[in-house]
Amino acid sequence: MRDTDPALFVYREVMGARAQIGVVGCVSVADYERDVIRKHERTRPDKEDDRTRHILTLEAHAEPVLFAYRGSAEVDRLVAAAVKAPALYDLTTADGVRHTVWRAPDAAALVDAFARVPCAYVADGHHRSAGAQRAAAERRGRDPRGVDAEHEWFPAVLCPADQLAILPYHRLVRDLGGLTAAEVLARLGRAGRLSPAAGAAPPRAGSFCIYLERRWHLLELAPDSVDRADPLRSLDVWLLGSASSVPSSASPIRAPMRGSTSWAASGARGRSRRRVDAGEAALAVSMFPTSMEQLMAVADAGAIMPPKSTWFEPKLLSGFFVHPLD
Repeated sequence: MRDTDPALFVYREVMGARAQIGVVGCVSVADYERDVIRKHERTRPDKEDDRTRHILTLEAHAEPVLFAYRGSAEVDRLVAAAVKAPALYDLTTADGVRHTVWRAPDAAALVDAFARVPCAYVADGHHRSAGAQRAAAERRGRDPRGVDAEHEWFPAVLCPADQLAILPYHRLVRDLGGLTAAEVLARLGRAGRLSPAAGAAPPRAGSFCIYLERRWHLLELAPDSVDRADPLRSLDVWLLGSASSVPSSASPIRAPMRGSTSWAASGARGRSRRRVDAGEAALAVSMFPTSMEQLMAVADAGAIMPPKSTWFEPKLLSGFFVHPLD
């Protein structure tokens, strides 16, 4: 179905005990180019090519990008008014996530309220955002509408940052690089306090649960060894170093397995453990999640997070909101 009139929508997702609610509308490619929409991730050319080709072939954006913004009481008030009306759509998908959509009764007021929000942050969708910018650049000069052309806009869901939860990307290490398990633990012990772990969840930032030889070990860095004033080098994914493509010399945790292969694993810690038990990896590292404040601080500083620093759930539905370019 295609709307005949411009509109904004309110979109709520509920996954278990968590809910996030955002405003659905189009954001400006120019704001992306001017860094009013701020980034924290480096994009890959091949993925950008894929997203750009997809947009230009369909002549549409097939899904929105998830953006965060520091909260606005004015936006909150308008969203609260919108959800008092009957929902346009209310459905639960096979993964158990409930999706509810309302049409915003006062779109102009929301546009005006967001004009006073200084910036937004790409939470999930860096490659889709970059693809939208590249698609717009390719179509410029062929559309007499100029900045009002639809290719100069792309769809987003803007959520208050305090409603978004970042899940951790855990790490798996394929082999121990010729070291014994005891040698690996001894090296890790020199980076911080190493003790038996009560479980798989690190208790705080600057701590890591390491699964080796069917046991969890807790590694805690000394608080004074982490420069919390540096938004990038205080990230746990940076501190871990060897598992985040950061040279070990840049990290207080020296890579104990030089030359070994590591990769990120989203999802449950238990699955990481089972992959070690099955012999697919030699060691697993359970991470404490990056916070939204850390993400925004990195983006504000114009820095780039190490790969696989964040994982967002629930995901936005593809094909639920489509923005045609005609």
